[in-house]
Amino acid sequence: MKTNLTTNKTILFTLIFLITIFSQLRLNAQENQLIEVSGTVTDQENSAPLPGVNVLIKGTIAGTNTDGSGKFKLRSKLKFPFTLVFTSVGFKSQEFQVNDAGSKLNIALVTQTILGNEVVITASRVQESILKSPVAIEKLDIRAIRESPAPSFYDALENVKGVQMTTSSITFKVPNTRGFNIPNNFRFVQLVDGVDMQAATLGVPLGNAIGPTELDIASVEITPGAASALYGMNAINGMANLITKSPFQYQGLSIYTKNGLNHVGGTGRSVSHLSETALRYAKAFNNKFAFKVNLSYLRGTDWLSDTRTDQNPNNLNTANPSFPELAGNENNPAYDAWNKYGDDNGSNAVTISGINNIPGKTGNQSIIVRRTGYYEKDVVNPIVDNLKFDAALHYRITDNAELSYQYRVGKMDGVFQRGNKIQLDNVVVQNHKLELKGSDYFIKTYVSVENTGDSYNIKPLVDNLDITSGGTNSVWGAKFKTALQNEINSGVPLAQALRTARSAADAGRVEPGTPAFNELKNTIVKINNWDHKAVVGGDAPATGGAWLRQLSRTYHADGQWDLSSKVKFVDLLVGADARIYEVIPDGNNFVDFKRPNAERNQPLADGSFGDNVYYKKFGAFTQVTKKFFDERLKVFGSLRVDYNPEFEAKFNPRVAAVYTLAQKHNFRASFQNGYRFPALFEALSFVNNGNIRRVGGLEYINKDLNYLDNSYTLASINTFNAAVNKDVATGITANDAALKNRALLEATTLTATQPERINSVEVGYKSVLLDNKLVIDIDAYSNQYTGFLGQVEVAVPYQKNADNPLSTQATVGTDEAVIAMLAANRNGQQTRYRVYTNAKNKYNNFGSSLGLTYNFHKKYTLAGNVSYNDITENKQKDVFVTGFNTPNWTTNISFGNREIVKNLGFNIVWRWQEKFLWESPLVNGTVPAYHTFDAQVTYRVPQAKANLKVGGTNLFNKKYVQYAGGPTLGGLYYAAVTFDGLLTK
Repeated sequence: MKTNLTTNKTILFTLIFLITIFSQLRLNAQENQLIEVSGTVTDQENSAPLPGVNVLIKGTIAGTNTDGSGKFKLRSKLKFPFTLVFTSVGFKSQEFQVNDAGSKLNIALVTQTILGNEVVITASRVQESILKSPVAIEKLDIRAIRESPAPSFYDALENVKGVQMTTSSITFKVPNTRGFNIPNNFRFVQLVDGVDMQAATLGVPLGNAIGPTELDIASVEITPGAASALYGMNAINGMANLITKSPFQYQGLSIYTKNGLNHVGGTGRSVSHLSETALRYAKAFNNKFAFKVNLSYLRGTDWLSDTRTDQNPNNLNTANPSFPELAGNENNPAYDAWNKYGDDNGSNAVTISGINNIPGKTGNQSIIVRRTGYYEKDVVNPIVDNLKFDAALHYRITDNAELSYQYRVGKMDGVFQRGNKIQLDNVVVQNHKLELKGSDYFIKTYVSVENTGDSYNIKPLVDNLDITSGGTNSVWGAKFKTALQNEINSGVPLAQALRTARSAADAGRVEPGTPAFNELKNTIVKINNWDHKAVVGGDAPATGGAWLRQLSRTYHADGQWDLSSKVKFVDLLVGADARIYEVIPDGNNFVDFKRPNAERNQPLADGSFGDNVYYKKFGAFTQVTKKFFDERLKVFGSLRVDYNPEFEAKFNPRVAAVYTLAQKHNFRASFQNGYRFPALFEALSFVNNGNIRRVGGLEYINKDLNYLDNSYTLASINTFNAAVNKDVATGITANDAALKNRALLEATTLTATQPERINSVEVGYKSVLLDNKLVIDIDAYSNQYTGFLGQVEVAVPYQKNADNPLSTQATVGTDEAVIAMLAANRNGQQTRYRVYTNAKNKYNNFGSSLGLTYNFHKKYTLAGNVSYNDITENKQKDVFVTGFNTPNWTTNISFGNREIVKNLGFNIVWRWQEKFLWESPLVNGTVPAYHTFDAQVTYRVPQAKANLKVGGTNLFNKKYVQYAGGPTLGGLYYAAVTFDGLLTK
């Protein structure tokens, strides 16, 4: 394995050097005498001392928090006067000006009974009131997370206005906003303390798998809609910003344990135990040095994907519409279940031709059958676990310079879906982050290291199980044909004859649960090469593999400086970032493209697959903010430029305005243009997937393969094959039938992949009314996508050659190409490609959402939100299915009281979404509408610093799926105990 160690070390040491230099520039050594301020903070309602209150010196990063008696003490070299800011969850923030040394303060905080005064940072990258954010933004703070009826803070995101969640596994959940949803969401960014949680080569966000524990999460901010003008890269649909607790402000020992039950009936598995345990410890010394550690472990039985809906019913031309007696799952020989592999189109479709004597038919007939395959439940591991650890060291160099180092590592199992389903097993992702920050700047660098461990791809696993034990398509098809003809000649009805023929063809095929099956499966998942090669000179095939071996490193650096105090007439913010992906070729997903095509999947003498691959991106932005009309109007203007060496530089502007009317009505509007560079997987993948190769869309990958400019679309090939089979049944030769129907073949004229572009317009209104009892938040948006990125399956026509079946490529449109397409998916030719490319059409989607929160009596709260999302239909079909994959209507309604009696609270949430169409390369179908009830009861024991929570999601165990091909979700019932703030003075 060749690694450019010199380059990597140079990058890392350069970033550390820059941080050191910048810290020296920002260290304003103060000669003032050290002063001390102390005091006590109490609850105004009952005069009880308040522990854990944050005490911050305004305009700096210096501060402390109150101890168990509500007392605090801090030292500073600042000049008088200066201001202290007191904040605590559930209380209104309060400021106090300190004018002389030795001040002893008594501060009483007032309970804040309504949200609406929160401060957010994600929308504009600077602190601002949530009411005056220029774009829609939602926030979950510590109290909202604690009072949510969800079993974890990550599950609570599903109740946020406008958020659509896809649950692939207990350990793997991905949020999305405003349409175009996929389980491996490239368009929605997840940050944890500024670190991107996207696993580079897996191509999926791992926020809940390696992110913070519930004990360490301070808040979650979600920005639905495009955010690429400020954040760049993939923030085109929205982003979630997870902010953890500072060890200076949140000290002591916290322990959390949860036990629950799922699979209580109807989900396909027996009732199962779910457990999660976490601890956090943080300690600060003299407000100068602090550290924290977090550790958690989750284990349970995963949700099961076992929907058997047929996505290839007999009326389609990929089945057998001329044989109506084959309708129905049991009779359909081309049956393709949602959660079954090996029965899909392409390499698993076999045309049984030359069948005669079928009752009611004359001449030779052709019947399309699919290989038998295996259900997902038979090849995945039902037990999942998730181990997470992180630690951080913080040092305050001055009152305005804090240096920190953070290490985070997570190991996870589970199942997720991209082009295929992937069984994650012992996946390990690590992050190292170094950051220097002050009150108006930060500069940080981090590296993420990814190792997929013992994971495997279910598609090649099933294909190789079928082929190794059941024979190649030609061998299996010959046995099927012989048995089928014998049954028909004996007078057996066609449907029954097909079932008998399948049993005969499957003879010797390993069956799930048997020792032979387990032994072969364990062999295949440890083999890296997914191709199934026939042994030279013999009929016995060599075993192909399914091991998902992906290794990568992500190097990132970014910085930001708020120059507002130095510029008189506007508020000015500037920033820049750089990112380098380093991919270690594995021979199945990523390869060294400098090697010849025929050698890219073959290991070198040292066991590597060539030189490492690099994918780079650089960007910079500036934002100007100006207030007018006595600060009633706030105007934002930002411009970002991003550059990737594979493409031309792209500019992302944003303009926005917020107008406050009568001090309470806040109207906002924004427009931005954003670009999304193809993700690593979309740009550079070279996935060896048996008879279909998934490829990135860059021009140099296409070299000599010609899938961009010399291929036919899959949809037209299916139509062509059906017409040919129909004509052959009338007595026409196959070649003549192919030439007769050549016009049905649609040539693919694709261009090399380019960045995806969005133009987004958003308007909104937010206000707190009725004496701070009612919050109203409404927004509407319209997006236009140009160059939308997706996948299209194509076939390149190769002329069969006895010595090398791939030696001669026919030209699309010629007779040779038409004849060559007869052999597609029938003779093992590597002609099919699934290509990442840009749509030719523009796509417009739009929507709106409304959120209401009302405190109508004492501490009772009624809240609800409703969201609408839709897409306009283009008159002309595109080369691929876009996959909006979003219900038009979704809604949540919650009712609760955090203290119905002393220390006892509850919350209930009803959630509903309507049915919608799901389209993807793996599964297509309608996802039914569903609704669920979640509830929790919380009891606090202040003397023990304990919190007991008992609850359940999907209380009535109403089974549902969130996306086609996804798992069936049922009820989850749990009890959790949290001890918070132990071992504090």
